[in-house]
Amino acid sequence: MFGLLESGFHYFWWGNALMIAIGLGLIYLGIARKMEPLLLVPIGFGIMLVNLPLGGMMDYELLVRAPKAGIVMETHKHEGERLKRGAIICTLDSGEVTVPVFGRIDSMRVSKGSSVKAGDVIASVITMEQTDQSEIPTRPRGLLSIIFQFGIMWQILPPLMFLCLGALTDFGPMLANPKTLLLGAAAQFGVYFAFFLSLFFGFTLPEACSIGIIGGAEGPTTIYVTSILAPHIIGATAVACYSYMALVPIILPPVIKLLTTRKERSIYMKPQLRKVSKREKILFPLIATIIIILFVPSSAPLIGCFMIGNLFRESGVTERLSATSQTAFVDILTIFLTLSIGATMSAEIFLQSRTLLILLLGVIAFASAAAAGIILAKIMNLFLTEKINPMIGAAGVSAVPMSARVVQVMGQKENRQNFLLMHAMGPNVAGAIGAAIAGGVFLGILG
Repeated sequence: MFGLLESGFHYFWWGNALMIAIGLGLIYLGIARKMEPLLLVPIGFGIMLVNLPLGGMMDYELLVRAPKAGIVMETHKHEGERLKRGAIICTLDSGEVTVPVFGRIDSMRVSKGSSVKAGDVIASVITMEQTDQSEIPTRPRGLLSIIFQFGIMWQILPPLMFLCLGALTDFGPMLANPKTLLLGAAAQFGVYFAFFLSLFFGFTLPEACSIGIIGGAEGPTTIYVTSILAPHIIGATAVACYSYMALVPIILPPVIKLLTTRKERSIYMKPQLRKVSKREKILFPLIATIIIILFVPSSAPLIGCFMIGNLFRESGVTERLSATSQTAFVDILTIFLTLSIGATMSAEIFLQSRTLLILLLGVIAFASAAAAGIILAKIMNLFLTEKINPMIGAAGVSAVPMSARVVQVMGQKENRQNFLLMHAMGPNVAGAIGAAIAGGVFLGILG
């Protein structure tokens, strides 16, 4: 008979309830407030799924093996029991056998008095923790863990998402006003500021690189870099990046108002940009690919996919490829990415001081990136006869096109004649390129 002990209620704790409330909050923001529903709704639902015990959507199986041969003197855990990281599951006459992950015992393969050889399986453990497969090999068992393992950890989905972003991106505003390249580059200050701050708080070099890249505000770049350098924190960095991208309308305005005066926010910029020829738009992805990858070879998967997607858009002879990349394909990838990313945030992972610190450092990375773009714009105005509105520097925080839209809305409030969207798109797309390059730099040094 199906009893209470076989149901999820037996394993449900206050941490699960808190995480489900957070998931519902993200869904509310996406549906009721229309704040990037394509991101927040599936992320929020993924968080709900993974915090419903025994659902198994994000389960991995770990086979705990005997480090040495010996006789089992005592078993300390039984099937179904919840485990903390480092828990002792049995004692051999040659030493204790511990579990390197949190989770629960799926099955005990030995009993008291059993004789085991080195490498024999002691127990099967179910966990939702992401691990470095070279050190702690696990096997995905749930639907979302399979998508996550073979789509994200194998570095397939992030570059493909970059291809779609390239097809959706118009480099025209950046090419029409090349000065905006500098603003996109300045915004990468947030990446390196968060990197050094992470080192200060005791994170390792690979972890600091993965946290710093959150400041690039490009979800695929953050996932790609973290999956290679620090897979054990990929849930925290991915959720931080995608959540803050969706919350750009909340994060950017205070930073902009802090660093600019009302007069500066009212600076009028002519809405008409130089017309960029089709030849320029076709040549740019070709030339940029060659130059960037020669300088930063590790950026090839991201930059290569980004630029081929843009070439689909601009060539005029690949309408089907461009249309598919901009619609059905990007929607499919978004569903896979965001659902599985949300499912990395179980209560056991999220409710840790290190995870919360990563989320805090992610906010700092975003804010400092926007601040750097604004400050450079103000410095440039000291030397320019035709002033630029410093708010467009904040759009150097990639998050295409969300940050540009925020600048447009704020510009309209300060000066109804202003139309800053196209001006802001310049640093916006430059920031996307800069984030991929920054990720390539980190991978080239440590990968």
